[in-house]
Amino acid sequence: MKEVKSISSIQNPLIKKIAQLQEKSRERKKTGLFVIEGNREIDLAQKGGYPIAQLLISPEISNFSVEDFIKRFPDSECIEITRTVYQKMAYRESTEGVLAVAQNRSQALETIDFTSDNPLILVAEAPEKPGNIGALMRTADAAGLDAVLIANPKTDLYNPNIIRSSVGTIFTLQIGLGSTEEIISFLKRRKISIRCAALSASKSYVDANLGGALALVVGTESMGLSDEWLENSDENLIIPMQGEIDSMNVSVSAAILIFEAVRQRGI
Repeated sequence: MKEVKSISSIQNPLIKKIAQLQEKSRERKKTGLFVIEGNREIDLAQKGGYPIAQLLISPEISNFSVEDFIKRFPDSECIEITRTVYQKMAYRESTEGVLAVAQNRSQALETIDFTSDNPLILVAEAPEKPGNIGALMRTADAAGLDAVLIANPKTDLYNPNIIRSSVGTIFTLQIGLGSTEEIISFLKRRKISIRCAALSASKSYVDANLGGALALVVGTESMGLSDEWLENSDENLIIPMQGEIDSMNVSVSAAILIFEAVRQRGI
């Protein structure tokens, strides 16, 4: 078995570096590295093709052994750490005493590859709250979407809150980032219909035909979608509401639209 390092000091340079990766988007962007917590999330990152540089396990906390991870990740460095060191780095308390340092991947639009002739895509414009972004990813995964595109992103995709709230699904989804203009151009080049969630000039989502190559576009709860999206929309969709408010959480709205499209397609 290969040699396993052991770290017991929170002053260790690697531990300080990992803590910075957890806390600072600037550090993640500069190094191209980010931190993953939890066995399931690490497994999904491996499945999604993310290179794992280091695995850190606290035997005091984890039910997994270092030997388990050496077998599963033979090309990664495995390090034993103490409970104190783990708690210095961990963003969450209940992550099984394991975390990993991984290399990020490109989310350029050119990397998106559709295997279906009639892809179903979610587009979110300028989402800010990491919890909402993660919830959108979970819904996209549950519905088997072909891609999620984020226009004018406001938040680093490898923010630990996004990883947590997505339950690691960001690693196995096709995700593309770009400006609104770039994503509209991308969709039109591929002859993908644009349907925008909007309050005006809209058709009830249950009356719309949501078959074919389709992008469902949602905006923020406070601002909605920009004029650029509405001007390029093939059809606006609305979710009729019975109460006093006229909007819902963006992840809830997106889920309603997505699963209606899935229902119509008979998936």
